[in-house]
Amino acid sequence: MSVAASMRGFPEWLPAGQLVEQRVLRSLRETFELHGYSPLDTRAVEALDTLLEKGETDKEIYLLRRLQAAEDESDSGLGLHFDLTVPFARYVRDNAGKLLFPYRRYQIQKAWRGERPQEGRYREFLQADIDVIDRGELAPHFEAELPLVAAEALRRLPIPRFSIQVNNRKIMQGVFEGIGLPGDTLAAFRSLDKLRKIGPEAVRELLIEAGASRAQADVCLSLARIRTSDVSFVDDVRSLGVRSDLLERGLAELAAVLEAGRAFAGDDSPFVADLQITRGLDYYTGTVYETVMEGAESLGSVCSGGRYDNLVGGEREAYPGVGVSIGVTRILGPLLARGEIVASRPVPTCVLVAVASEEARAEADRVAHMLRARRIPTEVSPTAARYGRQIRYADQRGIPFVWFPGNEVRDIRSGAQVPADPATWMPPEEDREVSITAPVGPAAGEEQAREQL
Repeated sequence: MSVAASMRGFPEWLPAGQLVEQRVLRSLRETFELHGYSPLDTRAVEALDTLLEKGETDKEIYLLRRLQAAEDESDSGLGLHFDLTVPFARYVRDNAGKLLFPYRRYQIQKAWRGERPQEGRYREFLQADIDVIDRGELAPHFEAELPLVAAEALRRLPIPRFSIQVNNRKIMQGVFEGIGLPGDTLAAFRSLDKLRKIGPEAVRELLIEAGASRAQADVCLSLARIRTSDVSFVDDVRSLGVRSDLLERGLAELAAVLEAGRAFAGDDSPFVADLQITRGLDYYTGTVYETVMEGAESLGSVCSGGRYDNLVGGEREAYPGVGVSIGVTRILGPLLARGEIVASRPVPTCVLVAVASEEARAEADRVAHMLRARRIPTEVSPTAARYGRQIRYADQRGIPFVWFPGNEVRDIRSGAQVPADPATWMPPEEDREVSITAPVGPAAGEEQAREQL
C-alpha cells in the first residue's frame, strides 16, 4: 500500500509515494519556470480577518492556539491558510511597491482545510498555484494563458486524460440581471455550484429560496445545462432570450478563451465550455476553471481557479489577477492508493557499492564519491556481509546495479557483470534517476501513460 495509515485527512506517503510526489513537483516547477513564473513561498499563518475576507470559509479554517496560552489569549486571531490565493493576495498588497508588474508567480505549498476527509479530499494537502497579477488592468489574454500552462504541466504527468471546463461568472450574473433575479445573487451562484452534487430539482428549490420565481429558476438551470467544446455555446445562451450588456461581455470573454485553446492545440484543446461551473468562492469575477480527469470524475475538480478583480485591495488602485491551482495531493492520493501511478524503484539509489570487509570500506567510499561526482545516485553497503546478502539488499530496494571491489559492476536484473571505471562508467539514462509511470489502461491515453518523469 502506498499510503501509510495515520490520522484521517493528513496523508503520509510511503517512500515510493514520496518519490512520486517529488518527481511530480519537479516537473511542475520546470513547466512553470519555462513560462517565466517565479517561485514564491508565503507563511502558513494568516490573520483571521484576512482569511475571512472572501467567501464562506469560516467553518473550514484551522485556528491557532498556544498550548500554554492564558485564558484571555484563547483566540489569537490567527489561522492556517486554506488555499494559496488569499495569502498571495496579501503578499502582493504588502509588497506592491517592490514588485514588477505584471507579477507572475508559482507557489507550491501545503494548505489546511477543516472538511470531512474522503477520497481526494484532505485536511492537509499540497497545492501548486500559478497566478498573474497586474496593477490597474490585467490583459484579457492571461485568462487563456493560465489554464493552458496548467494543461501543459498536467500533460507532462502520467495521469489520466482530463478536460478543463471553463465558464465566465459574468454570463451567469448577466443572466441574473436580464431575468430580473431579485435577492442575493451570491446565494444563486452557490446554489448552482451544487448542481452536480444534489441535482437540478434540489438546486431549483435553493434558487427559489434565494428569491427566484420558478420560471427564473428554470432559465438558470437551462443555462447551466449548456456544454460545448467550441464557441457554439454563444448561440445556445442567446437562444434563452435573455439580454444584458454584462452577459454579452461574458460571452465574448469566454469565447476568446476557447478560441485561444483551439489556436494553441487544435482539436486537442483541453477546454470545454460548461456553463454550470461557478466556483464557490466569492472573489472570482470573470473566467473560472475546473478540471476533471477521465475515469476519476468522483474526485471533482483537480485543477481550478479563475479571474479576480477585487481580491487585492490597494488604497489608490486595483490589482486584478487570474490564477489556477493544481491539487497535487488530490490527484496523487487515489492514484497512489490504487497503484495507478508508481515509482520505478522505492529509493533514489542507482548503484550499491559492495564492501568486501570493514577494513576496505574507505575504498568503497572512494568509489561512491567518484560516482556521485558525476550525478549517479550511489550508496555504500551498510554491512560487509557475504556478497549474496549485499545483492539481496540491493534487490529488495530496487537498486539496479552493484559495484564490486576490483571495479566490476553487475546489473542484478540480468546478471550481466562487466569491468568498469568509476571515473567514466555511466548507467543507462533510464536507470540513473527514479522515474514515475502509469500503466496503460482505458482511463489513460497510450502516449500519456507511457511518459516518464
